Amino acid sequence: MTEQLTTPTPESSSRKLGLEMTAAALARLLLNTSRRFAYPFAPALARGLGVPLVSITSLIALNQLTGVLSPLFGPVIDRWGYRTMMLLGLGLMSIGMLAGGFLPVYLTILLALFLAGLGKNIFDPALQAYIGERVPYERRGTVIGLIEMSWAGATLIGIPTVGLLIERFSWRAPFLAMGGLGLVSIAMLGALFSGGSRRSKRDAGAITFGQAWRQLSRSSAALGMLTFAFLTSMANDNLFVVYGAWLEDGFALSVAALGTATTVIGVAELSGEVLTASLSDRIGLQRAVRIGLFLSALGYLLLPVIAQSLTLALVGLFLVFVIFEFTFVTAISLVTEVLPEARATMMASYIAVAGLGRVVGALIGGPLWLWGGLTAIGTVSAAIVLLAFVVFWARVRI
Repeated sequence: MTEQLTTPTPESSSRKLGLEMTAAALARLLLNTSRRFAYPFAPALARGLGVPLVSITSLIALNQLTGVLSPLFGPVIDRWGYRTMMLLGLGLMSIGMLAGGFLPVYLTILLALFLAGLGKNIFDPALQAYIGERVPYERRGTVIGLIEMSWAGATLIGIPTVGLLIERFSWRAPFLAMGGLGLVSIAMLGALFSGGSRRSKRDAGAITFGQAWRQLSRSSAALGMLTFAFLTSMANDNLFVVYGAWLEDGFALSVAALGTATTVIGVAELSGEVLTASLSDRIGLQRAVRIGLFLSALGYLLLPVIAQSLTLALVGLFLVFVIFEFTFVTAISLVTEVLPEARATMMASYIAVAGLGRVVGALIGGPLWLWGGLTAIGTVSAAIVLLAFVVFWARVRI
């Protein structure tokens, strides 16, 4: 009788996993908001601190730099356990946000944004590795897609909430709110999540730093997925950094209207994540990524052709970002299975390389726009995605 009561049934295990993923999605919504809110509210932060706007944009750049540090934590996550490192990531964000709220000076805000970025880049690979171990491969696209909705949720829910807090209270209020909610999230995840990985329970610290990196460097599929992440992120940000200039120049949009266009992108991100959750497992992850890459290349090429009016331009922009989000999020599901013995190392490297791709895309987008306008942007992005298609087809077999 005792054994029957303590051994979880498949139904109870599924229910427990559902509660874990719900708590993780809410925590990740909080982390994403803490990472992204400084962009639209940089002027409010600058006024509150009494510093020039450029001082805040420098903080944002430092926040982005934390993505480069992500691979350093991958092997640590594989050794210390996924739950422990998720709690650490949330803890860093909470400490930073509370420090920024209680000590509103430039250096503590710098620390707050740095710790928010660092916490996210520890939490994300740990959570994705946990999903890779706990969720069957045939359901992984669904779960990853649902979890990734928290990225769009930061744009559609988190940032508007931050705006309300600033308007009704002060620019310090979001720091205090996110810090407090971070502590609540730590308590929730600590209570709900199982201990580290099954492997670490059998053989604590089984994989060393060197072993993790050797596995990654010797895996054709791993290197193929890292190349995929770099190229697809570069192609997308090549367009992302100039879409505002394109809409403003081509259709004389006001700043307020450009804000509406950003909402369109937020809805597109959410739609892509919903498509991943609902379709990717049915199609098959590898096939879904190949379809997404082909449609992405087509979308980049056709965008300058179809965008003959503002309505068509916004529809085209929406579709391009839906396809990109579907392809990229589906690929995350695939990456969780590339290095089963070093999942967090693989996920952290994937995040970092994608970040580097965004940096390169942002650097080339401006000059390309000045040289050839949207036609040059679309053609180059399509060519980059086609290269990613070739690499994915040739190197990734899971």
